[in-house]
Amino acid sequence: MEQAVVEQIVKQVLAKLPGQLAMGIPVGVSNRHIHISSEHMETLFGQGYSLTKDKDLKQVGEFAAKETVTLVGPKGVLAKVRILGPVRKITQIEISRTDGFILGIEPPVRDSGQIEGSPGIVVAGSKGAVTLRQGVICAARHIHMPAADAARFHVVDGDRVVVTIPGARGGTFANVLVRVHPNFRLEFHLDTDEANAVGLKNGNFVTLA
Repeated sequence: MEQAVVEQIVKQVLAKLPGQLAMGIPVGVSNRHIHISSEHMETLFGQGYSLTKDKDLKQVGEFAAKETVTLVGPKGVLAKVRILGPVRKITQIEISRTDGFILGIEPPVRDSGQIEGSPGIVVAGSKGAVTLRQGVICAARHIHMPAADAARFHVVDGDRVVVTIPGARGGTFANVLVRVHPNFRLEFHLDTDEANAVGLKNGNFVTLA
């Protein structure tokens, strides 16, 4: 409830500001995580297991679970990789290129759900392990928008836009996918490598070029 109140106040303040700041898009930096299928969850954590919500994420219905897994690659291991809920139809792992170096794999840059031909990996949980044939990607940067914000920015679902980042290490990111849905909340998603390169943190604001 408190978070919803804060978000509403921020929107009201931004709406009263002139120029680019009023058109600001809040930043959400995505750390490595996994979206998991019900089949794989039962293998990793036991039959009939359900995820335990740790905290809600900004997008409606999505949450960070208390459960984590370990990723085992050809050259290295990443422990305590957070599961994001709710459960999905397919298992998808989103990591940065740096994480790929650690694991010894080369995940392609893909839009969410496009895992065909991506590398596989071993995922270990508290009760078992799964060997994935594919499913590890670097998620392509994108913007979630509700319809009202899409109209405000004059974009539609599937558009590709250029995002401008302010600050001492700022610059631009091209080829940013716009995703529009009534339940979405305005947020620019990028991974930790991209955020670190331009000095972005959660809660910062970017604009469209």
